[in-house]
Amino acid sequence: MASGTIRYWAAAKAAAGTAEEPYDAGTLADALRHARALHAKRPEFARVLLRCSFLVDGAAVGARAHETVDLSEGGTVEVLPPFAGGAR
Repeated sequence: MASGTIRYWAAAKAAAGTAEEPYDAGTLADALRHARALHAKRPEFARVLLRCSFLVDGAAVGARAHETVDLSEGGTVEVLPPFAGGAR
């Protein structure tokens, strides 16, 4: 079990109603399960998470199963929804 910070960006921030919050979890899956329960009264939050990408301590999670992504003490999880725009 580790403690750290989850940071929400753009649509994830709006759906959570906060920019960041603490986590106490061993894996990314545990942290996200807790976040979903914490924001259960905000149904858009769970829907947004389905479309998000995640960085754990600056490293992209990519296609790895969230149960296999260990969280570190004092670490950071960045929750990044798809962003519009970009180079044309």
